[in-house]
Amino acid sequence: MGRDFYLHLLLACLSIAQWNSSALARNSTGSQVSSRSRHGMGIKGQVLHRSKRGWVWNQFFVIEEYTGPDPVLVGRLHTDLDSGGGKIRYILSGEGAGTIFVIDEKTGNIHATKTLDREERAQYTLMAQAVDRITNKPLEAPSQFIVKVQDINDNPPEFLNGPHHATVPEMSNVGTSVIQVTATDADDPSYGNSARLVYSILEGQPYFSVEPQTGIIRTALPNMDREAREEYLVVIQAKDMGGHMGGLSGTTKVTITLTDVNDNPPKFPQSVYQMSLSEAAKVGAVVGQLKAKDPDVGENGMVTYSIIDGDGKDLFEITTDSQTQEGIIKLKKLGLDYETKKSYSLKVEAANVFFDTRFVSRGPFKDTTTVKISVEDADEPPIFSQPVYFMKVNESAPAGTPVGQVHAMDHDLGRSPIRYSIEQQSYMDRSFIINAQSGVIKTTEPLDRELTAWQNISVIATEVNNHIHTSRAQVAIKIRDINDNAPELAEPYEADMCENANAGKLIQTIKGVDKDESANGPRFTFTMAPNQNFTLIQNSAGHTADIKVRRGAMNRRKQEVYLLPVVISDGGSPLLSSTGTLTVRVCSCRADGSVQSCNTEPLTLPAGLSTGALIAILTCIIILLVIVVLFVTLRHQKKEPLIVFEEEDVRENIISYDDEGGGEEDTEAFDIATLQNPDGLNGFLPRKDIKPELQYVPRQGFCAAPNSVDVDDFIKVRLQEADCDPTSPPYDSIQIYGYEGRGSVAGSLSSLESASTESDLNYDYLNSWGPRFKRLADLYGSKDVCDDS
Repeated sequence: MGRDFYLHLLLACLSIAQWNSSALARNSTGSQVSSRSRHGMGIKGQVLHRSKRGWVWNQFFVIEEYTGPDPVLVGRLHTDLDSGGGKIRYILSGEGAGTIFVIDEKTGNIHATKTLDREERAQYTLMAQAVDRITNKPLEAPSQFIVKVQDINDNPPEFLNGPHHATVPEMSNVGTSVIQVTATDADDPSYGNSARLVYSILEGQPYFSVEPQTGIIRTALPNMDREAREEYLVVIQAKDMGGHMGGLSGTTKVTITLTDVNDNPPKFPQSVYQMSLSEAAKVGAVVGQLKAKDPDVGENGMVTYSIIDGDGKDLFEITTDSQTQEGIIKLKKLGLDYETKKSYSLKVEAANVFFDTRFVSRGPFKDTTTVKISVEDADEPPIFSQPVYFMKVNESAPAGTPVGQVHAMDHDLGRSPIRYSIEQQSYMDRSFIINAQSGVIKTTEPLDRELTAWQNISVIATEVNNHIHTSRAQVAIKIRDINDNAPELAEPYEADMCENANAGKLIQTIKGVDKDESANGPRFTFTMAPNQNFTLIQNSAGHTADIKVRRGAMNRRKQEVYLLPVVISDGGSPLLSSTGTLTVRVCSCRADGSVQSCNTEPLTLPAGLSTGALIAILTCIIILLVIVVLFVTLRHQKKEPLIVFEEEDVRENIISYDDEGGGEEDTEAFDIATLQNPDGLNGFLPRKDIKPELQYVPRQGFCAAPNSVDVDDFIKVRLQEADCDPTSPPYDSIQIYGYEGRGSVAGSLSSLESASTESDLNYDYLNSWGPRFKRLADLYGSKDVCDDS
């Protein structure tokens, strides 16, 4: 027998004892009250009825998780009306009645038949009633009572949100709160100590502790260093029954990580770093890397580097790689020369970017080191004495004239000889050559400044001992001007003047141009041979001259055009000149001085028409003649079409009868279009000049019996024969009259309606109609005639 069994038995005994004492008290009073209620009399003999509950009952308790062999006695119901003898029957209803709780109908004892769990349901509400066993009539009003499930410590504490993860900064003070863990107990917290929890630490000491009542975990040691140990595993226990012996417990795990603080300065692992760089290195070339170690992480471990001293401070620079936290030393500018200086020294400092004032007392968060850089000798390309050379040469100088000289030198210890050449890709004219050994540049042909005033060439210097090392220099050659171009008039001048112009009248201002520079060009000198009609006056600037009339009243009938030769000379050495001609036309002018005509008088045109009008008229006439010729040509080329058009489709149409019909009503008939050739309806018409490929097969003779002929069948046969016979245009067609009008004395001539009857028709009466109907009489006369034929 276990401990739980004895506990359940004890609680059951206490509950039964409590119930018995209450029941005895109520029995002693209840019967009296009940008796009075049954026999009480009112005033004036009236019977008074007072409703009074006669139950002996109490709030019942039942222990949860009872596992005994017999049902648990919950309690007993009794009424003061029950005098024994089994005349009263007790009835139980409500929650769990009949399944969980059963009642003895005679004694009123209530038993629990199933094991109850308070955590599933804490109480049940039931109704009790006493009825007469014979009549089933209620003796008392129903009474409600509650059965409470009494808790036992059957649920251990549980941590619902585990495992847990928490962080706390390194170097935190003792007692710093880390995290709070909470356990829950499903037992009744209002009954006993089943749900009273106490927390304790099972693992993680002596670094952490936990508050027994709250479950708050705190640091227990000072100066915990993340760099020494970063992660801790703490096991927390929660125990019920106030932590006393016999209580149930549960545990959870808490992983505590120390977060970093900036408590460590950066440190260089070396006091001196040795590096080297070639003297031929370009700007930005990497010399080397160095790194100061900082055990901190994140922003606490970020380091910045700087050069604070050294003879190479101006030549080198250092940058920080944000990813690797390395200091990268680079060449800042050119100036390395092995022959001049073979080594440099730098003092580099590494410092934290962020500082924590709590740890300033630990010292400065920076460190320094020395970097020695050795310059390595390199086979450098030759160097020109000047980056750009400027030279001059006269135009028209003979081939082989020296222009200038370039000079390059190899500064290496070997002092390799230099070979010079002109880069042909940058200079296509090939007007210059260079001496490969001396670097002297000469012309290969006379030059013309007026074509090109400047020549630019690129000279290459190559080491004889190492052809890979080359260098280039630009040479700009100015072509100096000489007076090799005579001045000339700016344009072929032509001027008009009135024949009645006065003396001194300005006719034309002429201007000179010279391709040479100003030193060999303007100022110009203009001269003109002596002329009795015109004079030349040179302007003071020396660039232009005016031609004026010497005397007036010229006669254009004597001379209409004057050619005036003008000599223009420059101021160069030697002096050059040329002759230009000014053309002056003498014109007739109006009274106001405006020019009217400068040419011979044109012939008078008839009818006052101008030449443009005559040309327009002739053009219109030619166009009309062309249109007429084209029209006549098209008319002659027109031929008879080869297709039989619809309007030429000849048919044997029966359109009218020469008989007395039914008047205008007789025109109602079928449309002849129904008998059209289907090919013609679709737009296809046979060619008249082409013989059909199909040979027509003669049709068998058709005999129409006078009394049995069917016009509809006759038409279908003829239509089929016509469709199968493409050799006989035009096509046969029949005009069918479905209605022949009303009022005709002769009656209907159509046999379409009569063909629908089964009886034979006699058409002999047609012979009596006269010669007009003889054809019909022969066709529909008698059967014998058709048979004989």
